[in-house]
Amino acid sequence: MSSDIIDDNKIDKIAKLAKIAISDEQKPLIKEQLNNIVNWFDKLNEVNVDDIEPLINVNEMSLTMNDDEMIQHNNISDILKNAPKAKYDYFTVPKVIE
Repeated sequence: MSSDIIDDNKIDKIAKLAKIAISDEQKPLIKEQLNNIVNWFDKLNEVNVDDIEPLINVNEMSLTMNDDEMIQHNNISDILKNAPKAKYDYFTVPKVIE
């Protein structure tokens, strides 16, 4: 698979999308490197994975779950006792916006 998938037009398009300037001297090297990368990914298609089970997670561990425990929270009236002013079960504060 030594075919050139990336040509000069695609390099120009990639450079435009990446908003970078690529000189004419750099294009052959970039073309070769990008084609090597694409060819390397093509080799992955040759790997036989028929007998391999897909992994859901790399680690074969499961998460431990804790039991839900109800926590007694403070009562609204107990909380509002500490407020300087309260109205309709809410804190009352001075008006900030005119």
